[in-house]
Amino acid sequence: MAIEKELLDQLLAGRDPNEVFAKDGLLDDLKKAFSERILNAELDEHLEGERSEGSANRRNGHSRKSVLTGRSKMTLTIPRTARAPSTRS
Repeated sequence: MAIEKELLDQLLAGRDPNEVFAKDGLLDDLKKAFSERILNAELDEHLEGERSEGSANRRNGHSRKSVLTGRSKMTLTIPRTARAPSTRS
């Protein structure tokens, strides 16, 4: 999949090209944004599946997790769920 030139221009706007690949540069920002987006989508899908089975689990805020990448450490905002009370004895 090719990334459109206009999108690249938007991502690079106002950034020093020499810092795009530096620590905390554009590449690290993109890794963080993609990771958080994937985690949120995964939780959405999980909760939707449980909802269709009659479970009342839901989102309950976020927590922070540090993740080591190949070059650096980044802190992700991870979605949490609140479990419905169990009816099991």
